[in-house]
Amino acid sequence: MPHIRPGRTRSKRNNRRAPLLLSTMAPEDYNVRPDEVKSIACPDCRTWRRIMGNTDLKIREHCVSDKVAGGQKHERCPGSNQVVIVDIDVRDWQVKQDRLLRQAMPQDNRRGAQQFYKPLPAPAAPVSRMKAEITLESTRQAYLAHRTRRVGRGQSAAQPQGCTRCVGGQHCPDGEILARRFILALQQEPARREAREQLERQERRVARQQSAPAVRKAQWARYGGKAVEEANNRCAQRAPRTVSEFRGPQLPLAPKDAAAHERRQAELGKQYAARKAATPAA
Repeated sequence: MPHIRPGRTRSKRNNRRAPLLLSTMAPEDYNVRPDEVKSIACPDCRTWRRIMGNTDLKIREHCVSDKVAGGQKHERCPGSNQVVIVDIDVRDWQVKQDRLLRQAMPQDNRRGAQQFYKPLPAPAAPVSRMKAEITLESTRQAYLAHRTRRVGRGQSAAQPQGCTRCVGGQHCPDGEILARRFILALQQEPARREAREQLERQERRVARQQSAPAVRKAQWARYGGKAVEEANNRCAQRAPRTVSEFRGPQLPLAPKDAAAHERRQAELGKQYAARKAATPAA
């Protein structure tokens, strides 16, 4: 992108008017975008002119265009060299102008809003692959719904209800299928109940096994190991030379004959030294 060099102010003079504040003008009457040449609609002749300078902004000196087009001499516009002060927030002004440009744009040129499509639902499984949970209650309700029906408006309770072909012990084809399914679920219910109870017992057993070490540790910390040991020694007869049932027999910590033990250790030391000296010679 080529670098846009701002126009140079060729004169230090101005039109001796009060500075023109952009906040007092309509937002669409000037252009102060950072990447574009600054321009403004002259308040006197209403023509677009450049704003010259970097810090000391002025409207470029120009003539009244309509008079020149009419064949008259060039006449300088009174708005020439008008001092301009940018007292607005350029960023906010640019956002508002962009919004106005989008609104003024023809509908055919506008970009359509982003479409959000809902995901398509998954296709339903075919009936041949459906796995229905057959329970005693579900088969019973299906059989009773086939044999009986609710009484509608305008009907009396004395009128026949349910399937007219299922009378007494006789069933229609649909009623026979529902009855067989109900009887099969009724026969399988004891086995299912036993399986459920066995599964529950197994879960309780696993829970007890997992919590048993923690329970025993908490009980031992609560009642104290030494107190339990002393109470057990008082109420149970111990074997001879046994401190308690928890510790086992009391073993001697020192030899009975200290002198004989010292002589035996000295003899073993001499034997180990002689064996060690004979090993390198071999």
